[in-house]
Amino acid sequence: MNPSKTGAVGPSKKTIPWWEPSIGPKVKDRVFRVIESGYLNDGEVTAELEKRLMELTGSAHAVGVSSGTAGLFLSLVACGVGPGDEVLVPDVTFIATANAVSLAGATTVLVDVRREDFSIDPEKIAEALTPKTRAILPVHVNGRSADMDAILSIARAHGLKVVEDAAETLGASWKKRSLGTLGDAGALSFASSKLVTTGQGGAVLTNNHKVRDRIKELKDQGRLHTGTGGDDKHPVVGYNFKLTNLQAAVALAQLEEIEERTTHLRNLYEWYRQGLAGIKGLRLLPFDFASGQQPQWIDVMTPRRDQLAEFLLRRGIRTRKFWFPLHTQPPYRDREDRFPNASAVCREGLWLPSSVTLRRQEVARVTEAIREFFLKGS
Repeated sequence: MNPSKTGAVGPSKKTIPWWEPSIGPKVKDRVFRVIESGYLNDGEVTAELEKRLMELTGSAHAVGVSSGTAGLFLSLVACGVGPGDEVLVPDVTFIATANAVSLAGATTVLVDVRREDFSIDPEKIAEALTPKTRAILPVHVNGRSADMDAILSIARAHGLKVVEDAAETLGASWKKRSLGTLGDAGALSFASSKLVTTGQGGAVLTNNHKVRDRIKELKDQGRLHTGTGGDDKHPVVGYNFKLTNLQAAVALAQLEEIEERTTHLRNLYEWYRQGLAGIKGLRLLPFDFASGQQPQWIDVMTPRRDQLAEFLLRRGIRTRKFWFPLHTQPPYRDREDRFPNASAVCREGLWLPSSVTLRRQEVARVTEAIREFFLKGS
C-alpha cells in the first residue's frame, strides 16, 4: 500500500514531536563534574542555580525544589495557608495547581478564566470570595501574564496572599518585572516540557526573606541550613523536596542558552503566523512581545481541534490538546454552567510543535498540513 495515499508518514519524513528537550554537550559536561565531585545531593551547584535564577528574574531570593508542584505547596504553606482555608484557582490549568492546594490541606475554589489569555478572571474573583478565602493562585499560561494589577489590588483589599504559578514563564514579564516575582511567592517548573528542563524539578521565587526561610525549612526536614544527616537540629516539621546538584547542573547548562531559546520561540511564533495567515476556522493566539509576553509553546484555537489533531498525527505531526477544565476532573468537579469561558477554551485549544530544536522547514511542513486540512474540509 502506498503511504502517500493513506496519509501515513513516508520513509523520508520523520515524526515531528510536539516538544522535545535540547540536551547538549554542556549539560553532559556539567553533570560529569558533579558526578566526579562525589556529592550529588542538594549543595553548591543547587546554590549556584538559585543565584543564577535571582540574576535572571530580579527576585531577591530563589530556592530550588523537587518540582513545580512542590514549589506551589511549599509557597502556600510558607504563606500561612492550611486546613480550613480556601484558595482561588483558575479552571484552566494543569491539575498540579489544584493538587498543591489539596496537599497544603486547603480547599480549591475554582474560578472561570478570560478567553483572551486563559488566566483567572478578576471580575469572577470577587464573586468567589468568602470569609475562608486565604490566597489567590493565578496561573500565567504559556508565558502570558494574568492581570496582576487587578489581582494584587484585590489581595491587598482583602488581606489575601498571592502565590503565582509561574511554571510556564521563563523569560516572560509583566510591566518589566519577571513573572513569579510579583506576589508573595512564585513557583517555576523544570518539568520535561519546559524551556529549561531537569526532567522534574523547580524553584520558588520570593522577595520576602521570611517566606524564603520557611520554604527552606519545609523542603529540608525542618532545617534552615544544610546539615550532616546525623546530629542535626530539626526545630520544626519539614519534608524532603530538595533539588539535587545533578538536576541543578542540567538546568544551569540550559540557562546559558536562555536568550537563544526565548528568541527561537519568538521566531517560531512568527514563522507560524506567516504560514497560517488567512486560514478561516483557525486562530493563532497572539503574543505581545513589547509587554513582556514570551511563548513557551505555540497555541491555536479551532472548533475542529480534535479532527485537526488526528489529521496531523496521521502525517507524523504530534500536537498537545489543552487540558480538560479542572471542574470536569473528579477530585474538583463542579457545575459546567459556572465556567463557560474555560469550557470553550479547553474544547478548542491546541499546542502545535514548539521545540527549541524545531527548524523553519519543519514549521513549514506543519503549516502546509494545516492548510491542507482546512482546504479539503477533512
